[in-house]
Amino acid sequence: MKIIIVGAGQVGGTLAENLASEANDITVIDPDKGRLAELNDRIDIRTVNGLGSYPDVLEQAGAEDADMLIAVTNSDEVNMLACQVAYSLFRTPTKISRVRAPAYLSRKKLFRNDAVPIDVLISPEQVVTKHIKRLLEYPGALQALDFAEGAVSLVAIKACKGGALVGHELSDIRKHVPNIDTRVAAIFRDGKPIIPSGNTVINEGDEVFFIAARNHIKAVMSELQPLDKDYKRIIIAGGGNIGQRLAEKLERRYRVKVIEAFEDRAHQLSEQLERSIVLHGNAADKEMLLNENIENTDVFIAVTNDDEAN
Repeated sequence: MKIIIVGAGQVGGTLAENLASEANDITVIDPDKGRLAELNDRIDIRTVNGLGSYPDVLEQAGAEDADMLIAVTNSDEVNMLACQVAYSLFRTPTKISRVRAPAYLSRKKLFRNDAVPIDVLISPEQVVTKHIKRLLEYPGALQALDFAEGAVSLVAIKACKGGALVGHELSDIRKHVPNIDTRVAAIFRDGKPIIPSGNTVINEGDEVFFIAARNHIKAVMSELQPLDKDYKRIIIAGGGNIGQRLAEKLERRYRVKVIEAFEDRAHQLSEQLERSIVLHGNAADKEMLLNENIENTDVFIAVTNDDEAN
């Protein structure tokens, strides 16, 4: 497959490395010659120096016969325009773009062939927000993924002492919850995967991955560990895109506090959020956390732009 990647940053570089290893024909576009040289030293790919939204640059990259364009620069506007030009001038079949700004993402009608022709939208902040929100809905869950437009979920949970099914065969779940249809898809025991069968015994410490209808998830979870109480109080460290999105999604159901280090941003958040309490300060400040009753907080979520701070 002939693929053009617009953007040679961390995401673009990782994509190029992974896709090139699968015998694809990869061309990377970036205005930074240094980034391209670094990629060329590591990977056998073609590179083009320039702005990926320019028609002549896309043409030089081989857009006329490309199967796919993936735009992952740090600019939403460059990414969207690159997809638009690739479709309008070169009829590139598949366009994938990273778009981060909520102002764009909230307009669903914007992304279609008669508007901005993007086939697949990638929004890292949106993905993280949804993932955290799902985990909060199922206290004790390690992972949670939705399928069938949210009607069915795949949940991972650690089997703990007190769970009705711990120490019993999987087939016993039919006796415990006869009216619930669930399937255990996999079990990880001591870091190794096990393909489960009806006579597989659930051990304490097993990580169990099961599928069930969304409204049955907690009933199945209760078979594997004593259920935690629903979360009520949440502190979010960081009021950037992810922190704001999370607060907006959670504030109607939970008591939310957001700690933001920059004063101007804290004022902005306090005006935009309806129910969340916004605090200006350092989320790593022990005294501040104690003053905000961290000991009575159910969940602390660190989503600043600094990995070490988180």
